[in-house]
Amino acid sequence: MDNYHLNKVDDHWQLIKEGASRASKTGATKEAAMQQAHDFLADKTASLKIHGADGKIQEERTYPRSSDPKKTKG
Repeated sequence: MDNYHLNKVDDHWQLIKEGASRASKTGATKEAAMQQAHDFLADKTASLKIHGADGKIQEERTYPRSSDPKKTKG
């Protein structure tokens, strides 16, 4: 499973695969970057950690949902 992070960098948001030096996708707003991340990861098996503007992880999502190792509602 690949691991990705959605982070704020300067004045935009970036989707970056762990270990990569370049962003896979970028967006002007967090919402735009999240939509791009969702579309990009839709056919992959991956984990997405969504960070806030302060850099702290706010949420983690698994793609596809059926690959989530935790059996939770969230």
